[in-house]
Amino acid sequence: MSEPKAPAVRWPGGARCAVVVSVDFDAELPLLATSPDMARRAKTLSVGRYGTTRGVDRLLRTFGELGIRTTWCVPGRQAENHPGPVREIARAGHEIANHGHAHENFDLLDLAGQRAVVERGSDALAEVVGHRPRGFRIPDGEWAPGLPDVLAQMGFTWSSSLRGDDLPHLHPAGAGASRPLVEIPVHHELEDHPYFFFNLDPAFPAGQSRIASYREVLGNWTTEFAAYRRFGLCYVLRLQPEVTGTPGRIALVRELLTHIRGHDDVWIATAGEVADWWSANHEGNEADHPSEVFARLTRGAS
Repeated sequence: MSEPKAPAVRWPGGARCAVVVSVDFDAELPLLATSPDMARRAKTLSVGRYGTTRGVDRLLRTFGELGIRTTWCVPGRQAENHPGPVREIARAGHEIANHGHAHENFDLLDLAGQRAVVERGSDALAEVVGHRPRGFRIPDGEWAPGLPDVLAQMGFTWSSSLRGDDLPHLHPAGAGASRPLVEIPVHHELEDHPYFFFNLDPAFPAGQSRIASYREVLGNWTTEFAAYRRFGLCYVLRLQPEVTGTPGRIALVRELLTHIRGHDDVWIATAGEVADWWSANHEGNEADHPSEVFARLTRGAS
């Protein structure tokens, strides 16, 4: 494969690529959402609660020492249960985004139910940090048709929920949405959870076949970064305090981010900053972009 003459997008300041560091501050909520019985499993819940106890502080310290602003996707109940850490994240200058209320499975909700969950999450976050979030990441499951328009009507400017591209794109706006929602795609290979999350009982993963080698994971992430930079794409790292906020793994995060910062042609930004720039510089998607094709098919079926 020949070296491309120029990156796909010329990012702000002439940067070759964009990098977004995002954190899902879920703690024990995904575990509690699986079953009411989980509330009695103190040992299992402690796996998630580790993020609140230790992981958040380690991540914040690392980001502060490296001078990197990040995006934190926070369920509203985390703000209700742990307002101190959520305020500290916001005070440190990081972006706060909506991640549902109690890490709900959106497969179980219709459009009205999904909107209510998002509204409740935003209310809880605003009570703690003093402003409503502009960004959204789906907690679990699939969103109902029409949710991007609903989010735009509610004042959201971006989502980071889908995986169908490695550049931002616009959700085709329906009636009542004055500004299309920007989607900032995220991918499994740039997340920590698939490599490291582990629990014995109930078993996760079911085959109990990993924790992955730290060196190999770092190699994956740096290889992906090299490719994203080569092709001018938007690299979105997705971390969780309970997963990479441990004493050993935080060193992995630091090494990766130090490597990224060592390139002076990379724009490190929050998801909101990327969305604002993309929206201001792109009026729409190409006609054959999958989001446009899907929108046409959906409208034709309705």
